[in-house]
Parts: sequence; C-alpha cells; structure tokens
Amino acid sequence: MDSYDVAVLDGDGIGPEVTGEALKVVEAAAKRFGFELNTTRYDLGAQHYLDTGVVIDDATVERLRSHRAILFGAMGDPRVRPGVLERGLILKLRREFAQPVNLRPVRLYPGVPTPIRDLTPQRCDLVIIRENTEGLYVGAGSTVHAGTPHAVALQESVNTVAAISQVVDYSFRLAQQRRGKLTLCHKTNILVHAGAMWQQVVDEVSRSYPAVELDYVHVDAMCQHLPMTPERFDVVVTDNLFGDIISDLGATIQGGLGVACSGNLNLDGTAPSMFEPVHGSAPDIAGRGWANPAAAVLSAALCLATLGQGQAALACEQAAAAVLAELPALAGPAMGASTTELGDRMADRVTNLEIPTTPSIMTAIAAV
Repeated sequence: MDSYDVAVLDGDGIGPEVTGEALKVVEAAAKRFGFELNTTRYDLGAQHYLDTGVVIDDATVERLRSHRAILFGAMGDPRVRPGVLERGLILKLRREFAQPVNLRPVRLYPGVPTPIRDLTPQRCDLVIIRENTEGLYVGAGSTVHAGTPHAVALQESVNTVAAISQVVDYSFRLAQQRRGKLTLCHKTNILVHAGAMWQQVVDEVSRSYPAVELDYVHVDAMCQHLPMTPERFDVVVTDNLFGDIISDLGATIQGGLGVACSGNLNLDGTAPSMFEPVHGSAPDIAGRGWANPAAAVLSAALCLATLGQGQAALACEQAAAAVLAELPALAGPAMGASTTELGDRMADRVTNLEIPTTPSIMTAIAAV
C-alpha cells in the first residue's frame, strides 16, 4: 500500500476548520483507493508569532522539508501587521522549497453562480500557471529620503532563464495532457526586457512540444478576454505579479475565492509541494461553522493528483462539485449546512459516487 507523509499547517481563522474537513474527505478517498496518508501538524501562524516573536525557525523548515507535501489552511490576523506572516512564511517556504510553479485551476462547477452572464461550465475550464519565486515579489529594491517630499522608492523585478524555463516546460507538459493549447500572458510591448526573455524561452521550449498550439495575450487584454471568452484558454503561463492578478479574476469568474484552490509545486523532488485554498482566514466568522470547505477540499485533491493518485483526486473534486451544486449559497449560514456537515457530505460522496471517465485537471496533473 502506498503511503504519503503530509505536513498540515492549519494556520489562522477558519484555516483549522476547512483543513479538518479537507482531511476528512482525503481520508475517505484513501480508504476507497487503497493508500495511506500520514499527517503531522505544525503550530504555525499568527498565534505562534505573537507568542514567540518568530514566524518560523530554521529547524522547523528542515522538518517540513522531509514531508512529501504540505496542506495549508489560511493565514492572516488583524493583530499582526500585513506582510509579516505572508513574507515570513508563505513566500519563505515557496523559495526555500524551490516551488517555481503556482497552479490555479479556473473551472466553473455546475450550480455555482458566476457574475458573468451566460457563462456555462463548458465554457470555463482552464489553468493559470504563475511563476512563483521571481518577478517583483523577490523584494529587491530600496527607498531613499523616506518620509520627505523627495522620497524615492525603487522596486526591482528579477527574471531568470532558469526559473522561467522550469515553469514554461511544466506548462507545456500540462497542456499536452489537456487540450493542447498554451497561452503566454505578459506585457511584452512595455516590459521589453523581461517580456523578450519570457517570449524567447516559450519559443525555444515549444520546439519540444510541436503538438501544442501557442498563443499570446497582453495582460491588460487578458482582463477583458478572461471574463468574456474563457473558452479561448487552456493553460496560461505568466509571471508572478500578472499571475497573482489574473488568477483572482479567474476566481471571481468561477464563483469566488470560496471555490478557488491552488498548488505551489516543487518539480524536482528535493522538497515538498504546498497546497492551499486561495481564500483568506476570515477571522470574523472563525468558529461559527459558516466557512465552506470546498476550496480546501479541492486543494487537497490537487495534492493527491501530484502524488500520482489521479482517481482519488478526481473523486474528491467530483464530491466537492456535487455538494456545491446542492447549496443555496456558497458561504455563511445561508449555505444550509455547517462546515462540518459539508465535510461529512463530501466524504460520503467520495465513498459512494461513480468516478467519471471524462478528462479533468486532476487526472492531467497526475499524468504530468
């Protein structure tokens, strides 16, 4: 029996609630498909920082490195100033564990309302691949004359062929498992140096994938095309900042952050990948049972897919989708069921539903 060591970082606010339900669903999948998931919880987040003054120490980083994957709940607390936890934990782990790929499926599930008129699930099924370690997010820059009328702030974007090549090659391999189309999203007419490097790498890597159709779209145009013609896109690859922005637009199109999942992928097996729902910690509703665990369940499904458990991942995705279709609302008491009840229903569906044979992002990821 295959066995996987997974670290669990519940995080803040609703993080422990939704993560607990995601694990319930994954355990049902493990029982049905015949594998073991061994979990180790780590007490990291706002309270740990407030108690110790340390976001994460080096020894804990090394312990986390020994796991196959990390499930992360949510992060954020009004008692901690912005940036401390995000940079000190999330961005740190992405860099320490060499996770160049941030993967964000954008799929409209049946019954989930979208603000886009006439959009159907058949028209919205794409994946945004965001370079995860470079660009403007490296933090390079300086400020001089701070606090004066003559203040100058410089923020530098770092782009390397090595990192871009990794994320572009992964994107081609994923597109090859899906509908065979890859779109580069950038701003090559203005960011001429970085844009030229991205385009050059895409063109070079494309020679190894002749069956994959290439497309290009400026990021500002993407913000128009994505809501109006999402069916144009299959796999979209882009840089760190642009990916951060358009993936949130994608989440809005698919029904909101409550159904948006993500994975931060290590591609060479030297460290774990990390999976997290895109939503925040929602401290105002923590403990009330109002949080929808769907995004956490879908993130856990992505985790199973990268571990090679494609059918189990598909079962978790289909179970979450089936329960979502039954809800009168996607959040709060209007859902008609508590967080725990939704987790129970999704776990029950994993155990009993018939697994479809149609292709899915989950089976495509498992095949990459």
